[in-house]
Amino acid sequence: MTSYERQDSNGWADQWDKNFDEDANGSQGRRKNSRMAKVKAAATNSVERTRSAASVSAQKVKLGTSTSLRWIKEKVQRKK
Repeated sequence: MTSYERQDSNGWADQWDKNFDEDANGSQGRRKNSRMAKVKAAATNSVERTRSAASVSAQKVKLGTSTSLRWIKEKVQRKK
């Protein structure tokens, strides 16, 4: 074995031939794809929930700020 070959490598074909040994890697590739699809779906769901929570929070901050400013304005005007 030369220094550039890995012990777990099948050689030239698995590195350069995309169709080499499809049966051995095909089922594992499908499992990885389905696992990635599940992860992506969960991440997308999480992002949507985060986005909606941030939107609701921003609306609450906006409402609270405007209510506070109106209250302060009323207090200042009453003192005059």
